[in-house]
Amino acid sequence: MKVTIEVGKLAPDFQLEASNGKQVKLSDFRGKNVLLYFYPKDMTPACTTQACDIRDRSKDFKKLKTVILGISTDSMARHQKFIEKYELPFLLLADEEHSVSELFEVWQLKKLYGREFMGIVRSSFIIDQQGILVKEWRKVKVKEHVEEALSYIQAHMDNS
Repeated sequence: MKVTIEVGKLAPDFQLEASNGKQVKLSDFRGKNVLLYFYPKDMTPACTTQACDIRDRSKDFKKLKTVILGISTDSMARHQKFIEKYELPFLLLADEEHSVSELFEVWQLKKLYGREFMGIVRSSFIIDQQGILVKEWRKVKVKEHVEEALSYIQAHMDNS
């Protein structure tokens, strides 16, 4: 049976190694809102801009009872370098086998400079305190996306 991702339904649970050295499950964060964002690669220009934009607004997300989880197929060692270099205050999860990326349907055929390859399509998901997927953005453009996500959470989520 194929799990499908659908707004208004329970987000599929998963478990991955996190940058805090623990295995974390999405269900560990019930009772909080979750901004789950998938990005292609640590240390690349757009991904660095996105991570730093989220870092710079992380206190605002925290005030809104929202946990931030970033996922890419990078190794935990690379995640640690990324976190240290840019002082990222949120967890990064290692999806080296791209199983969670496939589950959320963000592992897709991409084209760059005429070359085709499989990779993560930058996407964000907001999951409410009960684990329901309430909003998704696919093929995210980095500029202003963090503000858009924050505004959505402020306007539509239970932040008490």
